[in-house]
Amino acid sequence: MDKPPAQMTAIGISKPGGPEVLLPEIRPVPSPGTNEILIKVAVAGVNRPDILQRSGSYPPPPGASDLPGLEVAGEIAALGEGASKYQLGEKVMSLVSGGGYAQYCVAHESIAMPIPLGFSMLEAGATPETLMTVWHNVFERGALKAGETLLIHGGSSGIGTMAIQLAKAFGARTIVTVGSKEKADACLSLGADHAINYKLQDFVAEVKAMTAGAGANLILDMVGGDYIEKNYDAAALEGRIVQIAFLNGAKATVNFARLMVKRLHHTGSTLRPQSVADKALMVGAIEAKVLPLMHEGRIKPLIDSSFPLDKAAEAHRRMETSAHVGKIVLTV
Repeated sequence: MDKPPAQMTAIGISKPGGPEVLLPEIRPVPSPGTNEILIKVAVAGVNRPDILQRSGSYPPPPGASDLPGLEVAGEIAALGEGASKYQLGEKVMSLVSGGGYAQYCVAHESIAMPIPLGFSMLEAGATPETLMTVWHNVFERGALKAGETLLIHGGSSGIGTMAIQLAKAFGARTIVTVGSKEKADACLSLGADHAINYKLQDFVAEVKAMTAGAGANLILDMVGGDYIEKNYDAAALEGRIVQIAFLNGAKATVNFARLMVKRLHHTGSTLRPQSVADKALMVGAIEAKVLPLMHEGRIKPLIDSSFPLDKAAEAHRRMETSAHVGKIVLTV
């Protein structure tokens, strides 16, 4: 393929603020370092951390690009020294530490994954961040097992819709919380066993009713706030709660006695700051256990909408309405 150009168009954050601060700019095309690849980006995923970074509350980790964008799919345009996992011209999807909102983006070869058979480039660009987040938090940290009940808050989000499919594929039962009938129907169509409209129903009471009073074995929570104490109530004995975000705030008043009485485990993680080595371990497990299911067409990201790269602000506005069902992506 042609040699990459010297410059590219990217979407930068002109200053902390609302979606309007996302502006096109001309940047040098980055050069891949040792064991890195340069991806000519076709699609970049839009994620909540991008919004936090734009607002000034989630700075990129040391050494990462200051451009937003944590996942991309596209064609390999250049190889860094020692990079041997892929060849020039191969199409891949990859988690990145930043820089996805651009025509070219650097990724470590050990974190890039082949695009599953039958996936469109849109689907590939919507996959890495949610797939790795769900795999790490639900199956590695949360240790979900076949036959257990998983409660997913934000069931219609990109992470939620991926978690439903993965949990179903590995034999677990899923209950989701959502804010509308449309979102409930979307989750049920993906294989969720039950959908609770948190605006109309008490999710704690509903979860207990659906589990004959036992509660959920694992709870994946991106809400936080007053959900933290409610999760302790909704969890089963020896239940696990995995925190991946705090959309309703990171502070809460909680009766921790339930933590002891029920022998609960409350953990959490963020993906972006983790080391390349740790992310590569996740990718290795995913390639062995999940990509075969994707090749068979059993798991695919649900796409809500796509926007051209120069309309990144519109994509952020869409996400901030919380009306989306599934993933929002940018096409380059």
